[in-house]
Amino acid sequence: MTGGAARLRVPVGAEAERWVTRTGCRRVLFIVHNVTSATRLLDVLPLFHSDVRVQMFATCTGSSPFLAGVPELLAEAGLPVLPWEQAKDTEFDLAIAASYGGELGSIQGKLAILSHGVGYNKRLASPVTRHPSPVTRHPTPVFGLSPEWLLENGRPLATATVLSHPEQLARLRASCPAAAPTAVLAGDPCYDRILAALPDRDRFRRALGVGPGQRLIVVSSTWAPRSLFGGSGSAESADLLPWLLSRLAAELPADEYRSVAVLHPNIWYGHGPGQVRAWLDNARRAGLDAIPPLAEWRQALIAADCVLGDHSSVTYYAASIGVPVLLGAFPQEDLDPLSPVAALGRTAPRLVRRGSLRAQIDRVIASHDPTRSKDLAELTSSAPEESAVLLRRLFYGLMDIPEPAHPALLDPLPLPPFRPARRTAPVRVLAGGIGDDPPAVALGRYAVVGGEPDPAEELAVGVESAHTLVDEETRDTGRLRVADIVVRRAPEDDPRLGPPPAWTAEALDRYPFCGLVAYVDGPDRCVVRTREGDLVRLSAAPAPDGRPDLCDPAAYASALHAWLTSGRDLAAAGAGISVRTGSTAHRVRVEVVDPAAP
Repeated sequence: MTGGAARLRVPVGAEAERWVTRTGCRRVLFIVHNVTSATRLLDVLPLFHSDVRVQMFATCTGSSPFLAGVPELLAEAGLPVLPWEQAKDTEFDLAIAASYGGELGSIQGKLAILSHGVGYNKRLASPVTRHPSPVTRHPTPVFGLSPEWLLENGRPLATATVLSHPEQLARLRASCPAAAPTAVLAGDPCYDRILAALPDRDRFRRALGVGPGQRLIVVSSTWAPRSLFGGSGSAESADLLPWLLSRLAAELPADEYRSVAVLHPNIWYGHGPGQVRAWLDNARRAGLDAIPPLAEWRQALIAADCVLGDHSSVTYYAASIGVPVLLGAFPQEDLDPLSPVAALGRTAPRLVRRGSLRAQIDRVIASHDPTRSKDLAELTSSAPEESAVLLRRLFYGLMDIPEPAHPALLDPLPLPPFRPARRTAPVRVLAGGIGDDPPAVALGRYAVVGGEPDPAEELAVGVESAHTLVDEETRDTGRLRVADIVVRRAPEDDPRLGPPPAWTAEALDRYPFCGLVAYVDGPDRCVVRTREGDLVRLSAAPAPDGRPDLCDPAAYASALHAWLTSGRDLAAAGAGISVRTGSTAHRVRVEVVDPAAP
C-alpha cells in the first residue's frame, strides 16, 4: 500500500491501455487513512454503482498510526488498490477522503474531504503543531476545521470540504476563512443510513436476542486515554471501566438486560482485536457482546434502550435518535467548546461509581426527555435523508459529467444474524414466587465472574431458594462438579452430542452432584432430565404474533429445578409453568418425553 508495494499495471499504469477492457472511464480514487475513515468511504461508494463510465480505485496514505485492518478491508471492497506513491503519480478525475493527514496535497485531481464522524468536534494536534512552543500556549487545533489541517502553503487542500450542518460552516469561517469557499453542505450519509433503518428497530432487537421486557444496554467508547475505555479521565471518572464491566454482570439480571460493546476501530486495531477481547474476557463470558468494528454497531444503537458512552460520535448519534445516554467519561478539554458534542456533554447525566449501576440506568431511561433528542438531531444534519442526492450531485459536478439517470441511494443497514447473549460463566439463580394455582416461578439470574452477585439484588416477590447453573463449555470447569444444573447448547441433531436424550443421560452420569441437566436445542426450548430420570421437553409459548419467545431456555430449566426442589413434583406442574423474569411472564409448556421415541 505504501512505497514498497508493487505498482499496478492495470487498469492504470504505463501500458494500461493495452490491458483494460473498458477504456475512457473517469477515475475516482478513495483515499483511506485507517479503518475509521474507510467506513465513511464505504458509506458513499454505492453512489457510483451501476455507472459504467466510472472506474474506482483505492489507496492508503500510510500516514495513520492505525494501519492494522486496512489491507483486509480494502481486499473485501474489491477495488484496485494503488500503492500511495503510484496514487500520487496518477491523474484522477475525483479523489475522496474522509480524514486529513498524509500528503493529500500531492494528489493530482479534485479532492473532496468528508468527515468520518458526526461533524468536527475533537481537538487533535496536526503534524505541524504536535510540539507547540510552551511560550505561544495556542490551544490544540480542532481537527478538520483549523488551518493546520485544512491548508497547505496557505491554500486549501480540498476542492470541496463537505460539512453536514451550517454550525460547522460558521466555525470553519471563524477558524479558517481561507477554506470557507470550499465548504459544501451535503448532509451525513452515516446518519441517513441510521434514519432509514429506524423502522427496523424491533427486528434489530430480535437479532440481538432482546425480548419483551428486556433492556439493551450499549457500552460505547471512542479511543484515546481520556475515553471511557481509556480510563485516564478526571479523578471522579478515572478508570471507570473495570467497575463498569464488573457491575454489568453483578447488578443487571441476565433475563432483564442485554449488553453489547461498541468500541472505536482505533481501540480494536491500535491494541489488537485479540487483546481487546482478552481485556473484555470476564464480561464476555458473562454475556457482553463486543461488536466488531465493521459489524452492526449502527443496528445496535437503533436497538438500544440506553448507551453508556463518552465524547464519541457513536454516543452523539445515539442521543440524536432518542436513545438515553449516560456519560462515563467526557473530557471537555479535548473538544471544541462550540461543537454539538461538547454541548451534549454539558447537559447529559454522568455515570458514577457511587451507588448502583442498575439504578442509574433505570433512572436515565425513566427521566429521558425526547425533546432534547430533537435538538441534537437538528445539529447532526441540516439535510437529513438527503445526503445521497447532495453528495452524488457534488461528486459528478466535480467530475464534470452528468449524473446517472437512476436515483442516488445509500445501502440499507443489513439485518444482523441472530446472536443472543451467550453466558459461559456460572449463573447464580434466585427463585421465588413459587405458586400452585396456576404453577408459577419467578427468577433473577446473575452471571458470576470474579465474585458473587451483589447481595442487595433480590426478587420483588422474595427469594425462596437459590441454585447455580453452569454451561458445559465454561472455562471454570471445576464449577461443573458442584453445579445444580449443567446446560449444553447445540442443535438437536448435532452428531457430536445429540440427540438430547443421549446427552442428558450421559451428563447426569458425568456430573453426579447436579440435580438436573438441560440440552438447549432452539431459541425457545430445551430438553431436561432430572436426577429421578424424568425426561421433559420445556418450550415457551410463542408471542401473539407467532414469533418465538426469546428468553434464554436455560431459565426454564432453572424454573423447573426451583419447582421440584420446593417439594413439588413434576405432575403438579401440569401442562405448564408461568416463568416470570422481571416484569415479563413466559408460558412454558412441560411435556414428558418418551426416551425411546424417535
